[in-house]
Amino acid sequence: MSHTEADFLRREEDAALFRPILVTGRSFWIAVSVLAAIVLLGVYAYTQQLRDGLSVTGLNRPVFWGFYITNFVFFIGISHAGTLISAILRLCQAEWRRAITRSAEVITVLVLFFGVGNIIIDLGRPDRAIFVLQHGRFESPLLWDVTSISVYLTASTIYLYLPLIPDLALLRDHAGKRRRFYQLLALGWTGSPRQHRLLERGVAIMAVLVIPIAVSVHTVVSWVFAMTIQPMWHSTIFGPYFVAGAIFSGIAALIIAMAVIRRVYHLEDYLKPVHFNHLGILLLVMTLLWLYFTFAEHLTSYYGAEPAHMAVFWTKVSGSYAPAFWSMVAFCFVIPFVLLANPRTRTVKGTVIASLSVTIGMWLERFTIVVPTLMNPRLPYERGSYTPTWVEGAIMAACFAAFILLYVLFTKFFPIVSIWEIKEGRAKAVEETTERIRSYLPAGRPAAVENLLRGSFR
Repeated sequence: MSHTEADFLRREEDAALFRPILVTGRSFWIAVSVLAAIVLLGVYAYTQQLRDGLSVTGLNRPVFWGFYITNFVFFIGISHAGTLISAILRLCQAEWRRAITRSAEVITVLVLFFGVGNIIIDLGRPDRAIFVLQHGRFESPLLWDVTSISVYLTASTIYLYLPLIPDLALLRDHAGKRRRFYQLLALGWTGSPRQHRLLERGVAIMAVLVIPIAVSVHTVVSWVFAMTIQPMWHSTIFGPYFVAGAIFSGIAALIIAMAVIRRVYHLEDYLKPVHFNHLGILLLVMTLLWLYFTFAEHLTSYYGAEPAHMAVFWTKVSGSYAPAFWSMVAFCFVIPFVLLANPRTRTVKGTVIASLSVTIGMWLERFTIVVPTLMNPRLPYERGSYTPTWVEGAIMAACFAAFILLYVLFTKFFPIVSIWEIKEGRAKAVEETTERIRSYLPAGRPAAVENLLRGSFR
């Protein structure tokens, strides 16, 4: 770190937000090395798969989807952390959002690459992916999936980049080593009132657009399953079920990311217990919604008693995949409900534990959706079994490690908490919130209203 940068950190009010970019410690390089080693192991495993084909995996007939498609649905689901949470909070003018929006939006953009990557890995012949573009037909849900994810990635990248511009200008002016890099990305930002108006308008437009796009993405992902006649897939509930599950896992992923950032970069003054409490309440609501959808799905299958569906049902409830199914119930409902329903345990630590539980449970949910149905197909295939190999495990670990690595590298180049929004919040938030409350309070004596408002923000 140069003398100029050190002097800037001493003077800057929000120096803690610049410090991760300007100061790099030994622990950062250790973390990067460990993550890179896991990624290299996954690359080696994938070269084995390319050389020998999918025979090195546990995939077989009829279980032609396994870890890879489970990971695809899981990663696409986590991507909802940024768009839905951040966009909705922006539109609702929730002032507490300012410290968390960027960490959510980064998750969305980065994790989409790994969702798409697992599809390509599952092909065995990755060169055939181009056939979807060359010979695709819009009658196929697979092409709907390609289209919706492409639009989603484009919109999410723009939605991440626009609020980043003012912070890039701050770094351009104070981060000497990378000045040219930030100057290019800042697009000549000077902070004029006109630029601020255009920026706020652009962010507002993108916040409106990304919400229906995000909902459509996981709906289309669910239709890849539901448009078939496979037992327990051919269901009208899959669309909202998958969207609710995506929001559920997205909130959990965001809480975990916030906790790690808060601890590693010492941002306790910005990512406060109130943020974890609010997100914990949202996670509790989604826990109950998840239970409702899961119960409804399995109850209708049980009362329908169609033999093909019941074969899958009993495989999950009391058969070979019962441990995964009931672990899913414990991780997705029992543990988070117990922790989040009680305000005394809805602390930073409690919400993080609940989020880790939900993340594990939601991966298990996707696994129990994919594999038991394929093990019990409607057509008279011989019933198979699926046991993943080290190749699949290594590639899966590499995907998670690569996502974390890219997230860590992002924090070394860009502020993970929006600096300009924090500054704007200090200047305008109380005034704007006061005016908003005044707009919907019942008419009464002006003095009483003003005393109430002053008491609220004391």
